[in-house]
Amino acid sequence: MSEPAAAGGVDRHALPVGRPVPPTAAQLGVYLALGVVFGVVLIKSEVVSWFRIQEMFRFQAFHMYGVLGSALLVASPAVALIERSGLRSATGERIAVPPKALGRGIRYAAGGLLFGVGWALVGACPGPMFALIGAGAEVVAVALLGALVGAWSYGAARPRLPH
Repeated sequence: MSEPAAAGGVDRHALPVGRPVPPTAAQLGVYLALGVVFGVVLIKSEVVSWFRIQEMFRFQAFHMYGVLGSALLVASPAVALIERSGLRSATGERIAVPPKALGRGIRYAAGGLLFGVGWALVGACPGPMFALIGAGAEVVAVALLGALVGAWSYGAARPRLPH
């Protein structure tokens, strides 16, 4: 028996191939720390600011477009490099983004429109809602609850939806 399994952990070599491996406590700690750092960056860069988001949707300022555009310029080549280099995740699986079937693109346009309308109405997209709550904007918990109910509802209805 390997050492982690003897200590109450998961023996990663004993799990069948293709089965998700649960993260270790150390990995969860790293994920939490990275999430906190990311939340601080979101707050300090003002990308969670309701006023900045409204400026974006009213085409009054370049701030948010600059942030989103620079993220795209960094992430696109980074993901391509990660895939080409054959890097593996912390659990050992090769990192790869599966190809998407665009079709006529209606589902992507509808999903993007719904997401954008929700973002404009609430003044926050789902990810930064956690940072806003952490920064003291407790009222955002109502929007987060709505986002979670919406995600759960979609998950429950997904098998019956036309994809």
